[in-house]
Amino acid sequence: QVQLVESGGGLVQPGQSLTLSCRTSGFTFGTYTMAWFRQREGKQREGVVGINPSGSTNYADSVKGRFTISQDNAKNTLILQMNNLLPEDTAIYYCVADSRQWGPVSLLQSEAYSIWGQGTQVTVSA
Repeated sequence: QVQLVESGGGLVQPGQSLTLSCRTSGFTFGTYTMAWFRQREGKQREGVVGINPSGSTNYADSVKGRFTISQDNAKNTLILQMNNLLPEDTAIYYCVADSRQWGPVSLLQSEAYSIWGQGTQVTVSA
């Protein structure tokens, strides 16, 4: 049974940093396409960044240069380092995965992912 469990959300001030983790189980880490999505209040869910098994990534324009996705293979954990956070980054962040090998263009499309975590709240406010 594939499971994704996010952690690391919280309340921070604008300009600060936060690290989200997604602990995975039930599949061979590194063989699935994975991504972070977020849903802001009143908005549709949107892709933040995705990574495929080949290591290709695709970042949303709104987070380029501020967010970094990485994988801790020893801990089967997907990580999202978020720097210089802005109030508009406030959202519920979801870790997602799929066994299919998606190319970079598809990495930010929610239809590409069949497995979703429960989400973790990130609030950026002064």
